[in-house]
Amino acid sequence: MTHQNLALRGSQSARGLSLVGQAFRRALVSQLHPRMLVALLLPFVIAVMGAVVLLWFFWAPLTGWLDQEATSWGMFNTVDGWLVAVGLFSLKLWLVPLMAAGLLLPLAGILGLGIAAVFVMPLVLQHLEKRDYPGLSRQGQHATVLGVWNAVWVGLLFCLGWIFTMPLWLMPPMALVLPIFWWAFALNRMLRVDAMIEHASPAERRLLWRRHNRQLWLIAGILALVNLVPLFWLVMPVFSALVYAHFCLDAIGRLRAETVIDMPSR
Repeated sequence: MTHQNLALRGSQSARGLSLVGQAFRRALVSQLHPRMLVALLLPFVIAVMGAVVLLWFFWAPLTGWLDQEATSWGMFNTVDGWLVAVGLFSLKLWLVPLMAAGLLLPLAGILGLGIAAVFVMPLVLQHLEKRDYPGLSRQGQHATVLGVWNAVWVGLLFCLGWIFTMPLWLMPPMALVLPIFWWAFALNRMLRVDAMIEHASPAERRLLWRRHNRQLWLIAGILALVNLVPLFWLVMPVFSALVYAHFCLDAIGRLRAETVIDMPSR
């Protein structure tokens, strides 16, 4: 690879990072607007209600099933017996409830994210369209249907992936890597669609997803890391929607500005 190509790729990477940082800065400013502060309530209330329902109906059967399954884990029982024998604590007493919470609470979280993607994102786009991106025409089609379908399949895949990869949490450092990966997957696959489907045409969406794939995944990775801090759970659905909306609307505007109309020569 020539020095010119390396310099070009370095310049593009720096430009991509600059655009990601710009999206986060703009999202922070937009989040402080009273309308966006009110928008925080819907996904938060839905997530809390979902958590209460899941814990109410599934906590006892899930912990019972996990406790029964734990009896067949040879190494687990050996360590648990050793800890009890030396007078420390029973590993099973805290690990089983922790695993149950690790299964149920993320399901409530993905429900809140889905609500934000389908119902809050249109409010976010309408708000930003008036204040930050006036004149950006809407060229999307079937936005509601596409948004709902995308939220359903991404949410379902997230739940299945989360559940079936949980045994890998016992292998360091998977207990940290897997949650970040699955939340990044859900955020990126859900919000990049909803942030574009109202304004971008299908051709524009495909082009922008290819062009900005790395930046979109970087945004998702940063948000997934922040999502590990419980204090931020209240604002994450709406703030994530704002970051993706700013990045994607700006990308649509820049793409359309690239179009050059050739004037006929006289």
